[in-house]
Amino acid sequence: MQVKVLNRQRKYRLPVSDLCTFAQTLVPHVLSVARNLIPEEILVVLVSDRKISAIHEQFMGIAGATDVITFQHGEILISVETAARQAIEYESGLLPELRVYIAHGLLHLAGYDDLSEDGFREMAKLQNELVEKVTK
Repeated sequence: MQVKVLNRQRKYRLPVSDLCTFAQTLVPHVLSVARNLIPEEILVVLVSDRKISAIHEQFMGIAGATDVITFQHGEILISVETAARQAIEYESGLLPELRVYIAHGLLHLAGYDDLSEDGFREMAKLQNELVEKVTK
């Protein structure tokens, strides 16, 4: 399985190769809890709030930025600006927040859903456990 990470935003300088290594290391752990098949090629694209807002509106009919949008063909879009705001709110850091978002997107590809309260809690718990496993 191949994971690529592309930085398509300009506001923050990011260690893209480190995020790619993290994602590659995380994939086997996600596969161990997968509910469905994950695409062989996964593309994580780091974007601005402006870009993710446009995609959010176009594909989901919802106005405004969001943190992660996952397409089942293997593309995960992550808003770096949203991650930065959340990092401040949760007193973490931008890179730890981006790692959580990568895990979140991979779990969506693996068949998890956070639309219900139970699904949200399950995904939050699992993504945090997975990130902790890989970053120890």
